[in-house]
Amino acid sequence: MLASHRQGLAVWLHSLKYARQLRKFGNVHYVSKKMKYVVLYCDQEDIDGMVDRLQSLHFVKNVEVSMRPFVKTQYQNAKPDKAKEYDYKMGI
Repeated sequence: MLASHRQGLAVWLHSLKYARQLRKFGNVHYVSKKMKYVVLYCDQEDIDGMVDRLQSLHFVKNVEVSMRPFVKTQYQNAKPDKAKEYDYKMGI
C-alpha cells in the first residue's frame, strides 16, 4: 500500500467553537486561539473537493492551501561549510 502525500490547509474561522468539527475532514495539527485558524492536513488528491466542502460551512471565513509540496526544498550552498569538512575522528 502506497502512502499518499499530505497537504496542509489553513482554515480561518469566525469562532473557535467549531474547531473540533474539523477533525472529520482531516488531521488537525494546530489550533490558534488568538488568530482563530486551524492547520489541517489531508490527502493531496482530495484537496480541491475538501476546499469546496470547507468553504461551504457557515463557520469558515477562508481556506488557504499550503504550497509546501510544490516548493523546492533542496538548496545548493554557494560556500561550503568549514565545520562539516573537519574530520573529528582524526587524531583520537
